[in-house]
Amino acid sequence: MSNTIKFNRMELAGSLGDLGTLLPIAMAMVLINGLDPLGLFLSTGLFFILSGLYFGITVPVQPMKVIGAYAVATAMSADQIQASSLLMGIFLLIIGLTGAIDLIRKITPQPVIRGVQLSTGALLIAGGVKFMIGTSRFQILQEAAEPYLALQSLGLIPISLIIGGIAACMTLLLLDNKKFPAGLIIVLGGLATGLVLGARVDFEGGGIGLHVPQILPFGLPGKADFSFALFALVLPQLPMTLGNAVLAYTDLSRQYFGERSKKVTNRKACISMALANFMSFVLGGMPLCHGAGGLAAHYRFGARTAGSNLMIGLLFAVLALVLGSDVINVLNLLPMSILGVLLVFAGSQLTLTIMDLDSRKDFFVATLILGITLASNLAAGFIAGMLVAQVLKWEKLSV
Repeated sequence: MSNTIKFNRMELAGSLGDLGTLLPIAMAMVLINGLDPLGLFLSTGLFFILSGLYFGITVPVQPMKVIGAYAVATAMSADQIQASSLLMGIFLLIIGLTGAIDLIRKITPQPVIRGVQLSTGALLIAGGVKFMIGTSRFQILQEAAEPYLALQSLGLIPISLIIGGIAACMTLLLLDNKKFPAGLIIVLGGLATGLVLGARVDFEGGGIGLHVPQILPFGLPGKADFSFALFALVLPQLPMTLGNAVLAYTDLSRQYFGERSKKVTNRKACISMALANFMSFVLGGMPLCHGAGGLAAHYRFGARTAGSNLMIGLLFAVLALVLGSDVINVLNLLPMSILGVLLVFAGSQLTLTIMDLDSRKDFFVATLILGITLASNLAAGFIAGMLVAQVLKWEKLSV
């Protein structure tokens, strides 16, 4: 077990590496869609813990981004989001148990997987930059670059850009430092900055104590909620989940951990996410998945074992159980620009996976997926990449 699970500064720093993806969507879905903070962070924490213990290595946990982004943008009801969690769980369970995912992997060329990783990395970098300059959807909805800080700018310069610039320089300086791990230093520094610049924790939801989660806090969704969720959320999300959270994720896990990742199969990744979404449905949380971007973030900032999962999972679970709905107020101490810096470095790590491609056709497929993703979405890029990669196998075609 000691070889599988380690607890040290690097594991702790790595466990914080993907907060830039997780926290903004989680906070937005609580504030805008009315999800239960206790159920959301408890289910997320438990997924971190259980998946880490089962797979025995660092395992990423992320919100489903297509569902999250669309739900926040259109202010969907909690019932519609809960319906999407249950439906995603059912689809993923079927795809995993029947072995359909193995067939999908067999017909998916390597440059398509690299294209998905490249595109995901580019989206993370772009999202991180938006957090740093104050133009993300969440910041626009809050009408502030740093919604929870008293100070918003120094002259004409947004305070988020100043904090983000300093944090980025510190990250570059400390990225390979084992004594002062970059992820840990900038997150702790970010919390301190939040306190100094006026962020406050207001205990309005009952304060510190033992808060017991509700089972099905919103009741069962209606038929209309399931119908809407299927077409508006689940079907657009499914190709991205299969491309990024299964195929690209398992491939990256093998790159990073080799033989230690033998449990991380495509089937088990599907089943793992299915069970997580059933749990999220029961506790009133958000749709959850694994993801190549999350793994790249954890790994780049130092995570190498399941210890990182246990640390971040216990942190979320304990905060949720002790603070209840006030957990969201504590997490608001972390400036958005700090989350942006984490996203930028996670994304850059993921984009570099295309370096092992060795032909013009392979690079063409990967960059085509990137272009289509930026113009449309990752699901469209993945599907188009699959088609073009098959066509380019014809030797008479050149690029």
